Amino acid sequence: MAVVTAQQQREAEERVRSWGFQHVFTWTDGPNAHYPPHRHENITTHLILRGNLTITYPEDTSPRKETFAQGARIHVDAGRLHEVWMGDDGCSYVIGE
Repeated sequence: MAVVTAQQQREAEERVRSWGFQHVFTWTDGPNAHYPPHRHENITTHLILRGNLTITYPEDTSPRKETFAQGARIHVDAGRLHEVWMGDDGCSYVIGE
């Protein structure tokens, strides 16, 4: 899997800031990491730099899992219950809060 350069990370963080997010940082999860169902107080966005993640919204009428890869943006509304799994190679992404 390709490594994210420092310049790519800075550019991605600036891109997320341009969307109006004040708190922006890059995070990396290892292979097959899992976040059980949880909520965030505020809107969050995730811009995938490498790897992939799968997300579901358990309280939706018909919950389904959707997988996103490099370049995708995942937006999670404030208070929306969601569950996330990282792919076999892990995932690096920029988070905006």
